[in-house]
Amino acid sequence: MSDQNAVPDEQAVPKEKKPHDPNEINPKLTSDIHYWAKELHVTGQQLHEAIRVHGTNAKKVREALKHHGA
Repeated sequence: MSDQNAVPDEQAVPKEKKPHDPNEINPKLTSDIHYWAKELHVTGQQLHEAIRVHGTNAKKVREALKHHGA
């Protein structure tokens, strides 16, 4: 018999990767850039520019990028 209709094990379903630190954006971690760019609705380049200007504090970067529709 085949288990084609079986529901996948909860552990087998990939979960959204969370940032390394919810208060700081680490621009050297690809996973952080991907997470925060998606979270803030900007490109990775826009995120890097905001980090360069405003630092790595997630709250400050979020505030600086809020006009992008985040």
